[in-house]
Amino acid sequence: MAKDLYFNKEAVMVRNAVRNFVKKEINPFVDEWEEKGLIPLHDLFKKMGDLGFLGIRYEARYGGQEMDFWAETAFIEELAAINCGGVPMAITVQTNMATPAIVEFGSEYLKETYLKPAIAGEMVGAIAITEPGAGSDVAAITTFARREGDHYVLNGSKTYITNGTQADFLTLLARTSEAKGHHSFSLFIVPTDLPGFTVSKKLDKMGMRSSDTAELFFDDMKIPAENLIGIEGQGFIQQMMQFQHERFAVLPMAYVSCKSFIDRTAEHLKRRVVFGKPLISKQVLRHRMAEWLAETEALRQLTYHIVRMKENRMDVTQEISMGKLLAGNLINKVTDGCLQMHGGMGFMNETWISRAYRDSRLLAIGGGASEVMSEIIFKMAGY
Repeated sequence: MAKDLYFNKEAVMVRNAVRNFVKKEINPFVDEWEEKGLIPLHDLFKKMGDLGFLGIRYEARYGGQEMDFWAETAFIEELAAINCGGVPMAITVQTNMATPAIVEFGSEYLKETYLKPAIAGEMVGAIAITEPGAGSDVAAITTFARREGDHYVLNGSKTYITNGTQADFLTLLARTSEAKGHHSFSLFIVPTDLPGFTVSKKLDKMGMRSSDTAELFFDDMKIPAENLIGIEGQGFIQQMMQFQHERFAVLPMAYVSCKSFIDRTAEHLKRRVVFGKPLISKQVLRHRMAEWLAETEALRQLTYHIVRMKENRMDVTQEISMGKLLAGNLINKVTDGCLQMHGGMGFMNETWISRAYRDSRLLAIGGGASEVMSEIIFKMAGY
């Protein structure tokens, strides 16, 4: 297979281990978690932490595996084999959203207190950026952290927070100054067991049903000053860098899922007989799937190019933005087309394609909408 050209023995070991784990410890329970609208994250993450899955690239002294970006990519590719979108999203929040800023900018105290147990699966993390009036426009957030002695007093709200009802800590972006500009924001680790924190409600979503998503409130919540990540006023820049880890995770999810959806739909078309012939005999359907396959492989190769760039410590902002734009558009096109090829059956909630259609819709919205990716790409092109 083409992937053998890229992945070393360590990455293949990760792939095989995660594949077995998904098969035995996740997929048999997906339907139950989807029905309940909740994944038992503390139990699941502890199992994953014991196997070293939650810190593949992180330093061994914090419990990580110190592997490369290829191993991380193999890990994410195998998560895409989970039979829903909610579970891999919850996991990548832990690995690619809530912890990278601690690794890159956090103090030794934050690494020992939060990163280490997060890698071990003993603490569940969440990323708290979005607010009711600030989604892709991150600079519009109003949640405010005011310094008072050895604490920051936090007031405001966050919404659409994945893992929000179960999180032990939040990696949270807040204003720390009323001044205009990008230096008015700071990143914090916010423990959820302190007074002033409230989970307002669990949100009811179209898809990603198994993943708990919450609206959170902070009312004069005192955060120890040592929970500031890095330097005050650098949070916006730090978060923009963190977004690259988050957005990268979308890419393997998309191309692996698209290939699986096409494969499963092709099998359906072979079995489904209409007017005396299997639907797979219709040239229009075959050519449509051929186009999807070509685009899926193109996205895979762009992703592998990004991994090579990351391994060489190059700026991948533009390429990841391109990949996320392509990924969101492609998976929406593929799931919509596959559902159409299933006819009335595809419209039933009980079918896999219905779940795939609902779950996949988020990829063009979360972590920066497709329109935002387009703006980034255009600006970085220098026109």
